Amino acid sequence: MGERGHGSWYFSLELPVGRDGGRQRVRRGGFRTRAAAEQARDYLLGADVDPDLSMVTVGQWLDLWFETRQALAVSTRRLYTQHIRDYLKPYLGGIPLKDLTVGKIQAMFVSLMRVPTVRGKPLSPGTLQRIRGVLRAALNGAIRRGLIERNPARWVELPSGRRPKAVVWTEPRVAHWQATGERPSVAVWTVAQTAAFLAHVRGHHLYPLYLLVALLGLRRGEVAGLRWCDIDLDARVLMVSHQVQDHNGKTVICPPKTRSSVRVVALDHGLVGVLRRLRDAQQRTRHLDHAPTGFLFVNKRGDPLSPGYLTHAFRRLAAQAGLPPIRLHDLRHGAASLSLAAGNDLKTVQDMLGHASIVLTADTYTSVLPCLAHKAAEATADLVLRAAQRTARKLRGRPRGVRRRSRAGAAPMVTQPRTRVRVKVA
Repeated sequence: MGERGHGSWYFSLELPVGRDGGRQRVRRGGFRTRAAAEQARDYLLGADVDPDLSMVTVGQWLDLWFETRQALAVSTRRLYTQHIRDYLKPYLGGIPLKDLTVGKIQAMFVSLMRVPTVRGKPLSPGTLQRIRGVLRAALNGAIRRGLIERNPARWVELPSGRRPKAVVWTEPRVAHWQATGERPSVAVWTVAQTAAFLAHVRGHHLYPLYLLVALLGLRRGEVAGLRWCDIDLDARVLMVSHQVQDHNGKTVICPPKTRSSVRVVALDHGLVGVLRRLRDAQQRTRHLDHAPTGFLFVNKRGDPLSPGYLTHAFRRLAAQAGLPPIRLHDLRHGAASLSLAAGNDLKTVQDMLGHASIVLTADTYTSVLPCLAHKAAEATADLVLRAAQRTARKLRGRPRGVRRRSRAGAAPMVTQPRTRVRVKVA
């Protein structure tokens, strides 16, 4: 405990991190009184906070709340850190927590929607929704601790953060991109474009990795974390049991994204052959002392490849192949569409991708490829035309004066033939 300049107080302590007994030093300041700093310290140590004495600002509470969220995944923790550091604390950090209102939060989001980011564009609706999600979760924690009574972030109005639909790089869309530089936020290659990319990288050392993503829709962290013990080449299956992520300049191994992400995926004979050759090549080199029981894709030290490296390499290889740009994750989008085009049902695609909900699969990760759309259109037209032909044949073969049955099981209704009565006037 100590006193900084301008009459503010700070505290410093060490907290346990993870299950390996590691420690993390936490240092927080800016408290108006010694009592407020002591309460903040005691909160992190598990004590209750007296709401009558707390003078915590929004920024201080965000720091305190975030330090207690030890169960967050690596990627989620990185995202929360960015949202708190770049958006929430600069706009709301100095406001006393008890004085935070809907209007102040709404003003923050209005500013965020107008100010361009480093890419020259305002934040997307999805990003705005995620920022509010972090703030709502933090304020819900403050409600549970008795610091505030209501959550003002709940009533803020934002644009819809619906997931963008993936579009296909058709020839007209490619021509428009080449002429204007405009590209969709989420796009997938056609069958021919995907085949052209795989043919271009066939001799590259990452060819098996990109083949797994293109055919099976594995996430980049999942494919980077594949180990030989996760694959049974004789049974032609692989199991996704963990993933690799970049965190603070290091590559870390962590659990999959969701429970549904833990899955068993079937391999075709071609993939099995590619993986066998990869394993044989690793055994011949002998410079990897963990082969063939370690990771499939490793750097010179034998560690798993960084997901960021996979993304940069993919972008470079796609440009060299002369193909329209997509993200590495869009190759996963395309795998869903290609699987549907091959005749697989939506449930099969859901299991392959590891989604908890089939709605997510249908709404976000599938695109109607032109060949699939044409096939569906032809099938629909054929169905209608065949039904029309059957109806016409029935009408031609029906005896005169006999109508069709009015309902199932009812006798046919018979009408008298029409007759004309001529009246001759003398």
